[in-house]
Amino acid sequence: MAGSNAVYRPTVSILSYGAGNVRSLVNAIEQLGFQHKFVESPEDVEKAEVLLFPGVGNFGHVCGSLRKQGYAAPLKSYIDAGKPFMGICVGMQALFEGSEEAPDIPGLGVIPGIVRRFDSADKAVPCIGWNSAVVRDETDTAIYGITPHAKYYYVHSYCRKLADDQKISGAGGGWSVATARYGTEEYVGAVARENCLATQFHPEKSGAAGLKVLEAFLNRTVRKHITGKATVVSEQPGHGGLTYRIIACLDVRSNDQGDLVVTKGDQYDVRDRSSSAVRNLGKPVELAKRYYEEGADEVTFLNITSFRSTRAQEAPMLEVLRQAAKSVFVPMTVGGGIRDTPEETALEVARYYFDAGADKISIGSDAVYAAEAYHAGNGRTGSSPIETISQAYGCQAVVVSVDPRRRWVHSPADTPHHTIEMSFTGPEGQRYAWYQCTVSGGREARDLDVRQLVTAAEALGAGEILLNCMDQDGTNAGYDLDLVKDVKSAVRIPVIASSGAGRPEHFKEVFEATGCEAALAAGIFHRNECTINQVKSFLVDQDWLVRMDS
Repeated sequence: MAGSNAVYRPTVSILSYGAGNVRSLVNAIEQLGFQHKFVESPEDVEKAEVLLFPGVGNFGHVCGSLRKQGYAAPLKSYIDAGKPFMGICVGMQALFEGSEEAPDIPGLGVIPGIVRRFDSADKAVPCIGWNSAVVRDETDTAIYGITPHAKYYYVHSYCRKLADDQKISGAGGGWSVATARYGTEEYVGAVARENCLATQFHPEKSGAAGLKVLEAFLNRTVRKHITGKATVVSEQPGHGGLTYRIIACLDVRSNDQGDLVVTKGDQYDVRDRSSSAVRNLGKPVELAKRYYEEGADEVTFLNITSFRSTRAQEAPMLEVLRQAAKSVFVPMTVGGGIRDTPEETALEVARYYFDAGADKISIGSDAVYAAEAYHAGNGRTGSSPIETISQAYGCQAVVVSVDPRRRWVHSPADTPHHTIEMSFTGPEGQRYAWYQCTVSGGREARDLDVRQLVTAAEALGAGEILLNCMDQDGTNAGYDLDLVKDVKSAVRIPVIASSGAGRPEHFKEVFEATGCEAALAAGIFHRNECTINQVKSFLVDQDWLVRMDS
């Protein structure tokens, strides 16, 4: 009979409560040749052949929603019965007894222990980036495809720490525990036993390594012997295994013919000086796929025209994200047009982007307005886009993009704004400068400095700063190290350096001089002056910890 030799593939049931980017998980499942369906009622849990529970955002919201919607009891019964289950991120945290994030709301209690916040005294929180997951006493074994040398994408502020007295592996149930190290803290990266896997990292956003984990789980390949490089743990003393991120940025806008193109500005001017036409450096989806294949740790789309005449729900950028998400299995950030309008709230706009495949959204002009209100005495109102989106999706989902211009002064007394003593002098021999924030793509300057913006953004709930510099943009002369270092000292959330990269050495310089967590570039990648892999290979040769397996 035709098809009699075909391998049976169970349908994957996904338990989703409407938060975050589930599209990427669906795309990963389909990429591996499996079909999926969404759980629509508690009764569907018991019927599931394979159950995946992706969770993002707040522990209290996730576990509270499970109980309110009647999923908690059947979900725990399903896991206890030994049926195939995989939890992801907060979907793993929910298996523990509780979390400091929501002390009054219990977890499922499948695994002993309390989830606690990272110590931010010596590192940025949230933890965002690529790290290891290592079963320390079994480095010659891949457990559900998880290998010691691979790097996986983590994004979280809370974790189950190994320093806690209550151990997991000896608590019964035959759990294998893979751990990651961030700074001086060691925490649970994954737990596994027969028919059950839970990961703090996102396999659907962890490139080829993550797809191997999903594939091993869906095919029930619990253990496999490994040798060679795959067994080598990639960590550094005092730093842990978190890698420095290299991010590819695509500025997307319509050209004069109405086509969506990737362009690049010269100090924010995207028109060619000889022809006055919008610089066309390629198609967004094709370039995003290329950068993923070259090893980009993240891909950022900046919608620099925001399609102002189009409702966000109908914006062309949504289709760009949908198509890119089919072949790009690393985190994608999108920015531009995420603001409150009479027709749509910023939260609604963000939801469209998340549903289309974005993992993070970037807020620019509206972050400036929110910071102005914050410093005017309004503080936290709960209504700014930063607040509403971070409350719904978690702070790790909100990036604030800063577009400043350098203003030289002879003395700090010459301005009420925060000044930096610069490592080089201004056109009139000035030794100090302050950085003035702008809105509307750099076209309008505001009476707000960068220090005011980033501290307000962190207080309002942003999880990351994307730090541009208009003076460096398009120069290929390197990042503004003075600015990046100053911002890094002012906040405890991760900082992404942007603007000015022209060669691999510039990435090393910014990591070494400022301590930032990531560096973003555009033009040098678009024009093939330097590939992402060349940047990473240079950093590896200089003993910097980066992810090399794409």
